[in-house]
Amino acid sequence: MPHRVVVLALDGVIPFELGIPQRIFGRARSVEAPGADEELYTVVTCSVRPPGPVRTDADFSIVAEHGPDALATADTVVVPASYELGPVHEEGRLTGELAAAFAYIRPGTRLVSICTGSYVLAAAGYLDGRPATTHWSSADHFQRLFPRIRVDPDVLFIDDGDVLTSAGVAAGIDLCLHIVRRDHGTAVANDVARRTVVPPHRDGGQAQFIRRPLPEAGLATTTAARAWALGRLEQPILLRDMARQESMSVRTFTRRFREEAGISPGQWLARQRVERARQLLESTDLSIDQVARDSGFGTATSLRQHVQAALGVSPTVYRRTFRSAGAGH
Repeated sequence: MPHRVVVLALDGVIPFELGIPQRIFGRARSVEAPGADEELYTVVTCSVRPPGPVRTDADFSIVAEHGPDALATADTVVVPASYELGPVHEEGRLTGELAAAFAYIRPGTRLVSICTGSYVLAAAGYLDGRPATTHWSSADHFQRLFPRIRVDPDVLFIDDGDVLTSAGVAAGIDLCLHIVRRDHGTAVANDVARRTVVPPHRDGGQAQFIRRPLPEAGLATTTAARAWALGRLEQPILLRDMARQESMSVRTFTRRFREEAGISPGQWLARQRVERARQLLESTDLSIDQVARDSGFGTATSLRQHVQAALGVSPTVYRRTFRSAGAGH
């Protein structure tokens, strides 16, 4: 049976965030049998009240066709952001309606928040003692209101196993793609990303807020250098070689790169190589030594160090875990 995702729409919900789960999970298909069009997730939307209209923060309402009892059927519950959280946002406590709705959620259900939906999970007690994130502009207030939570305001999302939280707006896309990748592997997540016309992967540890996300008009960017590097990750790539692709000095290139990507060229390159290694570990039977060479790390020792630092497990454990999880789907 497809994994069942139930999205909880609260009054004041932001339509963009509300639509993310359906757009990402609803497009996920098995890539092993593309002609079969096998749905991997079923997505339904519910309200805390009986089926009916739910206000949004736009000039229209939506109609939720399911009431809170739908939460009892969920394998994953997603709580998008809302601008009408009332006591949840002001006092850190659930309303009676919300408490009654959350009582339907079965133990072991995966819980996900998008943007300030994290306030709801926090008020329900699901984030106590855990790491979590939210929109950067709300992070200080969120930490004061919920001092038992380890708030990280500088990341796109946090995966803490059965509870996952994301930063604002588009970070919800990154988190949902991450969940698809975790559930079904890189190939499926990349297929969803292509259908949605978004980047297939932004690392969860990437900074939320880059002060100059776009270059000034008339200035050269580092886009060509990144494309050049992605095409030869298995080869040695020096900083001066990347700078040469943009006809910049190393100093100018490094500064411009950090302004645009939020990280240094070396950090970016390591992340791309880890991502390449993940794809190879998931989809091929190449030896660890060959994966190290093909992803640009050169040696198995270097590969192990980078994968351990990025993913928290060795390449061998990552491959075994992914394949064991994939067999269960």
